[in-house]
Amino acid sequence: MNDFDVLILGSGLAGQSLALRLAAHRRVALVTKKTLEDSASGWAQGGIAAVLDAADSIESHIQDTLTAGAGLCNEAATRFVVENSRNAIEWLIEQGVHFTRDDASMLGYHLTREGGHSHRRVIHVADATGAAVQETLTDRVRHHPSIKIFERHIAIDLITGAKLGKPQLGCMGAYVLDIETDRVLTFSATHTILATGGAGKVYLYTTNPDTATGDGIAMAWRAGCRVANMEFVQFHPTCLYHPQAKSFLISEAVRGEGGLLRLPDGTRFMPKHDQRAELAPRDIVARAIDFQMKKRGLDCVFLDISHKPASFLMEHFPTIHARCLEFGIDLTRDPIPVVPAAHYTCGGVVTDLNARTDLPGLYAIGESACTGLHGANRLASNSLLECLVFAAAAAKDILAAKPRRASKLPQWDESRVTDADEEIVISHNWDELRRFMWDYVGIVRTNKRLERALHRIRLLEREIDDYYANFRVSNDLIELRNLVLTAHLIVRCAQRRKESRGLHFSRDYPELLPQPRDTLLRPTRGG
Repeated sequence: MNDFDVLILGSGLAGQSLALRLAAHRRVALVTKKTLEDSASGWAQGGIAAVLDAADSIESHIQDTLTAGAGLCNEAATRFVVENSRNAIEWLIEQGVHFTRDDASMLGYHLTREGGHSHRRVIHVADATGAAVQETLTDRVRHHPSIKIFERHIAIDLITGAKLGKPQLGCMGAYVLDIETDRVLTFSATHTILATGGAGKVYLYTTNPDTATGDGIAMAWRAGCRVANMEFVQFHPTCLYHPQAKSFLISEAVRGEGGLLRLPDGTRFMPKHDQRAELAPRDIVARAIDFQMKKRGLDCVFLDISHKPASFLMEHFPTIHARCLEFGIDLTRDPIPVVPAAHYTCGGVVTDLNARTDLPGLYAIGESACTGLHGANRLASNSLLECLVFAAAAAKDILAAKPRRASKLPQWDESRVTDADEEIVISHNWDELRRFMWDYVGIVRTNKRLERALHRIRLLEREIDDYYANFRVSNDLIELRNLVLTAHLIVRCAQRRKESRGLHFSRDYPELLPQPRDTLLRPTRGG
């Protein structure tokens, strides 16, 4: 048995920043499905929203967040995050992150503006902020003696007191599959943290890495935790449209710096959809693009920033420029073909302001959590900020508690299973799930589409449960099991919302209800 004070599942910004804050005082295990570098955090281009400029204010950032969240943000959580935004950025600078400088600014750093923001408040590292931050933290994590790293390991399920007949003990650790050896390891920990990211891979088209399979959300649900607002899936309006350009995002900052959305004939269309035009929040822009594509039978629309000086574009968007050039697109001269794609899971495991879930000893931070910050639609560049603020809050709460002695936990039981006979079942079900979720539970929804999706999900669940009960676990099976459960939670939440709000748009309920309410799902305990 692997015995630690703290078990962190996930190695994005949330997981790594928490590990670094705890490592001087606790024995930390950091478990990640691929390598430390593989996470959605590392793919984030735009930056981190924070109140840093004297012309900006905490109240303004809070109001922008509440407006984007369509009335559903938790005001206490929003204020908590925004008030701690400067501390979060200062901590990253202390760790060695070199944000883009601007000597003309009193602050000394360049701040950009993104859709939904009333001020320039997004601090960044050119157009590859996530990669730069992740690289800096990863180097520190790898060299810290109190952090033990388990790469190419995937959590199967949480170990709870309820499963052992001692519900008062809460979460006691997790079973983890070593992907390279196919051995299941038992991890015991006083505190377990879900920092596993979102569930973008439940959709056919996504900006997320392959690791975004809803693992933490699914494990928490099976362990008896509440889940909320899963119907709010943010579709990023501008993903590069090219057969070879898998999951490449064209940053919000391109529109923030003057990029215009155009039809193939060059006509702009956003002013007809919203007075803020290209700077409208993501849900509005994504729906507008979806509307134009369906109305005109288009494969994509175009994002054009070629009217800006080439030197400006090369300085601010070097990563995007280089990637587009690989596909024969020069953004200094050509419009970029773009389509919406699943980007961010606004709902997740319900937590408090200390990142605690319903299960004692279990925390959730980052995209797997539902803190109340994002409401019905995430404001651009609030996600990395949320990771940092709640990692700090979780660390403070964990350090205030006394580490307990490890409990003796039962080993994983494989006595009644055999090797899988046909892996094709898993790959077929994976493809089927992602296609019907895209078709039926995408940007625009109807009652009929949701019913069709739920019918297919239930069929898949029966097949997967049977497969899981009879065959040895594998990485693909664990991810598929989690994805199907996460899809089920998304559909159930969508069916409960009898209105159109934020990221959830229903043709059957196009109006907004007067009283905003969270969609809260409660599992039966003890599973």
